[in-house]
Amino acid sequence: MTLVADPRRAEAWNGPAGAHRAGHQDRYDALRCDARRYDAMPAGVDDALFGAAAIAPGDRVLDVGCGAGATTRIAARLAAPGYAVGVDVSAPLLARARASTAAEGIANATYECADTQAHAFAAGGYDVVVSRGGVRFFADRAAAFRNLARALRPGGRLAFVCPRPPGPESEQGRALARLVDERTGPDRVAARTAMASLSDPARVREALAGYEGVTVAPVTVETVWGRDVRDAAEFLLSRVPGGALPASRLAGLEEALRPFHTGTGVRMRADVWLVTAVRP
Repeated sequence: MTLVADPRRAEAWNGPAGAHRAGHQDRYDALRCDARRYDAMPAGVDDALFGAAAIAPGDRVLDVGCGAGATTRIAARLAAPGYAVGVDVSAPLLARARASTAAEGIANATYECADTQAHAFAAGGYDVVVSRGGVRFFADRAAAFRNLARALRPGGRLAFVCPRPPGPESEQGRALARLVDERTGPDRVAARTAMASLSDPARVREALAGYEGVTVAPVTVETVWGRDVRDAAEFLLSRVPGGALPASRLAGLEEALRPFHTGTGVRMRADVWLVTAVRP
């Protein structure tokens, strides 16, 4: 089997996209909150993902598109005395992952800078493969999932989440995005394309040809974007080129966010697919 890496993807995630996520790790990746702190953005997604993955003590876990390593660290805790390996193409994010893992004293989590489509994983080297959305960035989905099947032992489990198409209730969210995102560049176009790459269940099943027991289940969670309206607006602006908005449009952005403000942060609905499969 010939495997080909995608240099454009690595370039993007070693540039502004990777730097932004590394610089805002507390928002993207914090494991949980206490009474004094709001949840991180993907907390509800993590609950669904790891519930489906059913990682057991002693498992060997591969985390695809691990980013700054929060999901790898969760997997490592669940798998002990087994271990977890996080794989990503972004050097800035992996640097944060290694630093956070050392700071938390987790000895059974390691990281590799590699393209999942092309990396020579040990055949049958893992019991479980998980991904919190990283699989949507594959340039060649079929090749990548074949490579992951090779990395799984027979009977090994795959679990990942990916975005569902937005429904009518997302209109306010789209209006909010328009307020922020008029200065769209190539990176933003690529990101939106990736977000939709596995939004069709038929496309998911096609990519997972060769796996058994494929399930694609709808899950709705809350994502947290900031402590309050101003904090959420500043974070949204930090994600796009140019950052600052004229005062009138900043006021419009804050007004669009106001209906999502709760006593525990600015919370928005997120619709995802929870996908599971087994290697024959």
